[in-house]
Amino acid sequence: PLFAGADVVGKYFTKHFYLILMGIAVLRGVLHYGEQYCNHLIAFKILAIIRGKVFDKMRTLAPAKLDGRGRGNLVALITSDIEKLEVFYAHTISPVMIGFIVSTVMVVFMAKMSVFAGLTGLLGYYLVGVFIPVIIGKKNSKASMKAGEAFGELNNVVLDSLYGLDETMQFHDGKRMLKRIQKSSDHLKYAQSEKCVYEMYQRAFTNLAIQLTGIFVMMIAAWQVGYGAIWDADYLLLVMVIMSSFGPVAALSSLSNSLSTTFASAERVLRIMEEEPKVTENESVAETEKVTETDKTEEESGAEFREVSFSYGDAFVLKDVSFKMPVGKLIAVHGASGSGKSTILKLLMRFWDPQYGEVLIGNENVKHMKFEKLRALESYVTQDTWLFHDTIGNNIRIGKPDASNEEVAEAAKKASIHDFVAKLPEGYDTMIGEMGSTLSDGEKQRLGVARAFLHDSPIMLLDEPTSNLDAMNEGIILKALENMSDKTVILVSHRDSTVNISDVIYEMSQ
Repeated sequence: PLFAGADVVGKYFTKHFYLILMGIAVLRGVLHYGEQYCNHLIAFKILAIIRGKVFDKMRTLAPAKLDGRGRGNLVALITSDIEKLEVFYAHTISPVMIGFIVSTVMVVFMAKMSVFAGLTGLLGYYLVGVFIPVIIGKKNSKASMKAGEAFGELNNVVLDSLYGLDETMQFHDGKRMLKRIQKSSDHLKYAQSEKCVYEMYQRAFTNLAIQLTGIFVMMIAAWQVGYGAIWDADYLLLVMVIMSSFGPVAALSSLSNSLSTTFASAERVLRIMEEEPKVTENESVAETEKVTETDKTEEESGAEFREVSFSYGDAFVLKDVSFKMPVGKLIAVHGASGSGKSTILKLLMRFWDPQYGEVLIGNENVKHMKFEKLRALESYVTQDTWLFHDTIGNNIRIGKPDASNEEVAEAAKKASIHDFVAKLPEGYDTMIGEMGSTLSDGEKQRLGVARAFLHDSPIMLLDEPTSNLDAMNEGIILKALENMSDKTVILVSHRDSTVNISDVIYEMSQ
């Protein structure tokens, strides 16, 4: 009965052979589509998670650990480097499994006809799918790392040239800038050429291994046919199988070239993920609720420096500095460039920690405060106002995301920018060009001051807030600052007209 059943099945397959073959072909396409869809869906979700984690890591490293790093390199890291990880998640796991399964089935199939042919096939599959990719991949990984770093450096140079295009044209510096771009481009070309050489070796050795394996199987099968160990039909079948079954492992070998670039990119991503920030949040401090308006008024003693010493490198910028910044006072910090004026504000914001001494807000060391609470208590206006490619209203609203239009307009009035915005055809809905290219330096600076007014924190830190303004606009802003009797205002400036309105002046020397 068993043989009779097998005979019936065999006849059925013989009768419907072409239909079954067509069904298998269609099923192969459907399954391949399903495999690719699932792989890419998983890969893109993972890449989105990685981008979020890398960006969050950059936020914890900024500004201390990111100062001096080229923006082009960071852009390349969070875009192209992470994008290259897609090769691993979408094109590696399934091909490895397919290559392993197909190779195992083929080895067993050939070994049933010829053990020697099966062992030869196993050796060939190992050489093509494992040995060659691993050996050459190690060399290729170093070349891929060099190419990735060269690409990041080229990004830096290109961004520099774009940001400084006006200055380049003004001072006829185009030839020097072009040489700089060409030098970085050549560096990338040489790094990519080295990478291409290893890829060429990989393809050459892979093809050689496939051909040699096929030749050896043909020789072994012919030898066994000669003394009657296998049939002529088995010989033909062995040759067909060995020559047509290298597809999955050859794909793995080709994949190793892409994986070399992927692993180099992954190493660059892991480097920044493993970096420790210079300023860390105190984990022992209990989690706090979102800072409310009531909390903002609790800092009755303002801010204070107690014997603070700080250096960016070997030379101290501040040494044994002690002074108080009480509530209701407008405190000016005056002095020559490089005397440490801006550093005082950065220490209050806790962008850095002093090597010695304490920085206090409301009698509490800033090291013991949650970042969320600290940032809510301070408004910081930097020397260079960064504007996003968004509307004027949204750029001001960064100071308070849920602010109403009336609140935004009131802050703009205090910053002496409302009249300018009101004259624009679209008012506060006017789009700002990239990096604020459609505005003057003075207009950008006033928008930065408007953010600080809208944030409405008990401590205002202003770093040269009127350096690009005319006397009239400067007077309006200073008048608004004079009326803030309930706040601590620390004003860094080299202008005598700005400093003279202050209640207290601290002079920075040496």
